[in-house]
Amino acid sequence: MRNYLRKVAVIAAAIIMTFSLSACGSKAEKDENSLVYGSRNYTAINPALYEHGEINSLIFAGLTTHDKDNKLAPALAEKWEYDAPSHTWTFHLRDGLKFHDGKPLTSADVKFTLEAILDKKNNSEIVSNYQDITKIECPDKRTVRIQLGKENVAFADYMTIGILPEHLLKGKELTTDKFNRKPVGAGPYKLTKWDEGQSITLEKFDGYYAGKPHIKKIVFKIVEDSDARLLQLKSGDLDMAQIAPKQAKALAKDSKDFNIYRMNTADYRAIAYNFSGSKLFKAHPELANILSYGIDRDAIINSALLGEGQPAYSPIQKNRFNDSAIEKFEYNPDKMEKLLQQAGWSKNKDGIYEKNGTKLKFTINAMADDKVRVDMAKLCAEQLKARGVDATAESKKELDWKGQDACIIGWGSPFDADDHTYKIFTSEAGDNYTGYANPAVDKDLASARATTSDAERQKYYSQFLTHMTQKMPYSFIAYIDADYAVKKNISGITRETMLGHHGVGIFRNVADWKLEK
Repeated sequence: MRNYLRKVAVIAAAIIMTFSLSACGSKAEKDENSLVYGSRNYTAINPALYEHGEINSLIFAGLTTHDKDNKLAPALAEKWEYDAPSHTWTFHLRDGLKFHDGKPLTSADVKFTLEAILDKKNNSEIVSNYQDITKIECPDKRTVRIQLGKENVAFADYMTIGILPEHLLKGKELTTDKFNRKPVGAGPYKLTKWDEGQSITLEKFDGYYAGKPHIKKIVFKIVEDSDARLLQLKSGDLDMAQIAPKQAKALAKDSKDFNIYRMNTADYRAIAYNFSGSKLFKAHPELANILSYGIDRDAIINSALLGEGQPAYSPIQKNRFNDSAIEKFEYNPDKMEKLLQQAGWSKNKDGIYEKNGTKLKFTINAMADDKVRVDMAKLCAEQLKARGVDATAESKKELDWKGQDACIIGWGSPFDADDHTYKIFTSEAGDNYTGYANPAVDKDLASARATTSDAERQKYYSQFLTHMTQKMPYSFIAYIDADYAVKKNISGITRETMLGHHGVGIFRNVADWKLEK
């Protein structure tokens, strides 16, 4: 017994020391002029390859940017012009631009970046935005001329892409090069340390084109779980983090040290059906329309989001080119069942719809580290199951895009309506993971990006949405708000800015932020 107690005491002491060291270690990285942000994990950082990454906007800079109202503004390029007859964009870079390593940033780096995106072997996630490029010329170090094969009205928006340094990557395998773990850009912060799975440390770049940032150091501390972020906010290990609505309400109640920024986003959630890999939805794509009537969006928003969101019916619902007159598939489970029966489905002895020996049975997957998506998957499955659809929900560490039936997907852009529509819903687009194919949609979206007339664009986007409702890609669920917990001594965040997918965009003006004493 005595030996047992001694062992317990030793183990307890070791645990206490481990926690103490852990706590000291996390706070040791902080100083009077540093900010620790609760971040998702990263395995690679490269804006030419991977779209999703809040950290990209700190390390890299593009030729253009967006202001607090999401309107296009100059960045590395001080001005640009467009020649419509030849579909040519000419960008003029600022004088004296430099990368974090001190090397000059020139038009050759812009050309290199775009060619890297277009290189098929790199399998860039954003290639659809640049596929109209036919020629890139650099008449001098500060001028880059980009010719397109046809009109692409959103192209200047896509030049917000972070510029890569040719001198570090020329002749390298971009997808496997060490650069992706030691990125060098021209943004307001430079990467100085990366502890895998733990933290990424950034320090201010005094050569930033828009002026020296005020905050000396920003640490992206890897805290995937929202509950863990809440605990670390309360303990002081984090100064700022995006958290779920439930955690935001708890923190507002328990702590006086934080402001909760509830920010508007263009970020929607939906059930995405796998039309190419799922036997059920490949054989019966019409189910996407029918099942959309079985989703009680208001109930999901009230439960999973605590009311912080809006029912979704369109991928461009918060864009000026939206058409609110389209079919919204409002909750009507009786209509869903009637349509199933009209399509030849009937309930078996277990109360599950069946057709020609095929049960209406499928799984809705959701990423395990996103509690809101997991909750949404469960609620959607419960609602459908109550009306004879054998739907189940599963949380996954990784999604099998080719083999799954369906998943809770998220997209959204607060910028041009071409973004997160053309590359997702056209048949051959790079981010069309579901195999959705609708020739009318292909034509509408191609026409919408090929005209500068707002009236014409409105017509084409209205047609796109109408054709989409005739053959749905998703069952849209909700647009979600983004809750950011921010230490009260942090100033400069533009609360009114509409954020994008995953709530990305809050760091848009990070160089202007300050830590008040």
